[in-house]
Amino acid sequence: MKNYTEIIIRPLLTEKSNLLSEVSNKYVFQVSKSANKIEIKESIEKRFGVKVKKVSTMNCKGKTKNMSVRSNGRVIRTTGSRTDWKKAIVTLKKGQNIDLTTGI
Repeated sequence: MKNYTEIIIRPLLTEKSNLLSEVSNKYVFQVSKSANKIEIKESIEKRFGVKVKKVSTMNCKGKTKNMSVRSNGRVIRTTGSRTDWKKAIVTLKKGQNIDLTTGI
């Protein structure tokens, strides 16, 4: 198994994730694309010292972006894409919580 620092990339702090954490004790993280639910559960439990009830994962496709570059009076149009990534929604057992601002 990988180290938990390789599996958990960062917490996702959005309005929706804050609402989930307050109302239903769920926390959202960006995780490694190759990590499975068991590895994510063990990593969260080791990193934060909490008990995990459930892990839901989803693969998010990176957006396609268009870009224009001026070169020698010409305009060159190219397209590229952001990288694909994986999101995990972790439900904790009752009475458990994570303070994402301090990481404890």
